[in-house]
Amino acid sequence: MTDILYTLSNINVIFYIIAFLFGGIPFGWLLVKLIYKRDIRQIGSGSIGATNVYRAVKEIDERKAKMFSILTIILDATKGLIVVAFAKMLGLGFSAQWLIALLAILGHCYSPYLGFKGGKGVATAIGSVLLLIPVEGICGLIVWGIVGKVFKISSISSLVGVLSGIILTFVIPYVVPLPDSISIIAQIDTHTPVVLIGLFILYTHIPNIKRLFSGKESRVL
Repeated sequence: MTDILYTLSNINVIFYIIAFLFGGIPFGWLLVKLIYKRDIRQIGSGSIGATNVYRAVKEIDERKAKMFSILTIILDATKGLIVVAFAKMLGLGFSAQWLIALLAILGHCYSPYLGFKGGKGVATAIGSVLLLIPVEGICGLIVWGIVGKVFKISSISSLVGVLSGIILTFVIPYVVPLPDSISIIAQIDTHTPVVLIGLFILYTHIPNIKRLFSGKESRVL
């Protein structure tokens, strides 16, 4: 019992729990539920992310669909950024910060407030890593915007944006003299966290990938 209490009082463990619970706040679901009294899980893909918020709101109020979609992206990204920012402020190590980022993403995709169901994790992933690898994160955001503008398909832009940011972690730290505080090599000397994030984002997008190959993925952006 003493060991359990000691573990639960450990600052790292407390942050791991907070990261999952805070990451699990379903902002997309809350916005649509509170303002339009609709359950986004019963609409479109059933996801609580920005793309499905756009679909849900567009059916009711087309003029505000893009606004609520963008707001959802900002809120979902911010919750990941906030938990990592507080971990930095309290001096937690980089290994702990990366685990906190991963748990925030898991919380979003498996929200404890919605029966462990949630979104695809893209916005939360971007927000979670932005303070850890800002150069690669911003590059990924730029790619996401360009691909979205060209193809008008949310899943393609999300996948290419996230994966390009991850691939760049294998390039930029070796060719650009980054400060240790924003270089994944200097931080933890491994790419494991970003690889796990990439694999997880691919996993949450399996239905989208299947629709892309069958030509059935709808244009949203």
